[in-house]
Amino acid sequence: MINPSRIRLLVVGRLRKGWVQEGVALYLKRLPGLQVLELRDGGMAREAEAIRAALRPEEQLVVLTEEGQGFDSVAFAERLQGSGSQRLAFVIGGADGVDLALKAAASWRLSLSPMTFPHELARLLLLEQLYRAQSIQQGGPYHRA
Repeated sequence: MINPSRIRLLVVGRLRKGWVQEGVALYLKRLPGLQVLELRDGGMAREAEAIRAALRPEEQLVVLTEEGQGFDSVAFAERLQGSGSQRLAFVIGGADGVDLALKAAASWRLSLSPMTFPHELARLLLLEQLYRAQSIQQGGPYHRA
């Protein structure tokens, strides 16, 4: 079962669009305990350094990248369930993406889509999928397969 308090999002950049802020707030309310740490943008190397500094030793690094593994919602829920009690840190990079060395160090790489999204939208999509995964695992009505 997904435990939101074992998940952190390490994201480069701030939310600027009001409609994205509203969506993010909605899913954070539905996922109590999930933490989001916003990091300053400033070039890929600097962002990677900030991500490494923020990453806790007990966290499994999950990097969002279009080259990552794609899942449908049910498979994503199963993958999260397979993580058991591990702590997960999902990383969403800035405008230039995520540093190659950081991608290589990741426990797994996740793709929300083969398309590229702005970091704000990627954050909203990830939170929605985390909530959907929780609903799938609980047998709730949110996900209609």
